[in-house]
Formats: sequence, C-alpha cells, structure tokens
Amino acid sequence: MIAILGAMQEEITPILQMIGEYETTEFANNKFYTAKIGNNYVVVAYSKIGKVNSALTTSILVQKFGAKKLLFTGVAGSLNENLHIGDILYATSLVQHDLDITAFGHPHGFVPGIEIFSRTDQSLNELAQKVAQKQGIKLIGGVIATGDQFVCDKNKKEWIKNTFNADAVEMEGGSVAQVCTQLNVPFFMLRAISDEAGGGADVDFDEFLNSSANISAKFVIEMVKAL
Repeated sequence: MIAILGAMQEEITPILQMIGEYETTEFANNKFYTAKIGNNYVVVAYSKIGKVNSALTTSILVQKFGAKKLLFTGVAGSLNENLHIGDILYATSLVQHDLDITAFGHPHGFVPGIEIFSRTDQSLNELAQKVAQKQGIKLIGGVIATGDQFVCDKNKKEWIKNTFNADAVEMEGGSVAQVCTQLNVPFFMLRAISDEAGGGADVDFDEFLNSSANISAKFVIEMVKAL
C-alpha cells in the first residue's frame, strides 16, 4: 500500500478525479480513499493544515492502513529566487523552523531525540528525477522548512532561508517527515510553488493554489505508476 497525502482538499481533489473510482473510509474525523493506480494499491488523504494534523494523519496511514511508502503532494512558498510560481521542488531534507529551545543553548529546529533535518528517501527521489526527465519537467531538489504559520513577512522569509538554507516554506512536511522517519517508512515530498512567501504571498496563494496543486498531483500519480 502506498500512501498519497496532501494538506488540503484542493491538493488531493485532482488525484481523486484522475483515479475515478475509490472506496471511502471515515476515521478520526477524516476521510481516507483507497483505490488502485496501475499495479499499486493506494490510500489517499488530506490531513488538514498544520503539523499536528499532518503528523496524526501520517501515523494513521502507516499504522491503520499499512502504508509502506508515503508520497506527499502539495504547494509551498518559495524562499529561493530561482523558484517561481508553478515550479516543482522535491525535498532532499526537511526541518521545523518554529522549533525553538535556543534558550538552552541548542540550535533552531532542534529538540532532544530527533535530528534537525529529516532526509527523504533517496530511491524515491531518483525515481522522481526519472519521471521528470521522461516528461521533460524541470525538477529541483532542496530543503523545505515547516512551521505552524503562513509566512508572508519578508523578514521572516529571510530568517528561515538564512538559518536553514531553505528553498521553500510550508506547514506540514517537517512533521510528516518526522513521523515517517520514526516509523521507518520511506517518504517523498513534492511541492509545487504557489507563492513567493513575501509581501503578497496570501494573494498569490489564493490565485495559484489550484493550478499548482494540479501540477504536483499529476506528477505524484506518474510516480505511483512507475513504482
């Protein structure tokens, strides 16, 4: 079973439309959609926004539905001047930018017992690069920073970028990565850029959410077919 996860309904709706036929299971005040894509059985869900919701949903996908791999599809704000709206980024690693116990002498993003950066699965990343090459799509790898806040302040954007050498910012990936790492589940994180995470990011996000989510969803579907 392969899990496909997004944060919002808009991020998984294109996937469900492409699948066409699926069964729905209700659990933990959420809906989980099971189907078959090519030769693979999948379970699709959206977590709702934020780190707690995404961690909960990831755990359910693994422990209740038996997911052996997890592919995340969604959108993010760019922190990299070379990443623009509609571009596709996959995470080489993820970090939680709002974890802060620096008062005790630790670096930002650190809490005892976990690594600051969670690395994605190399074999899934290589598969994504092959899919991108086959489709003639430019796919960029980079660091994704996660926090429980929508970043639209230029100073905050620069701080996250400089502190973590991050290329994009969003609200779920780091917590999904932490759960998958702790449960030994290979995972892949794909984000299409929906805004540039500065002044006007909220306007960009509203305008480009659906188109960027479609780009990311189509790519993940092709990855599932190739697995």
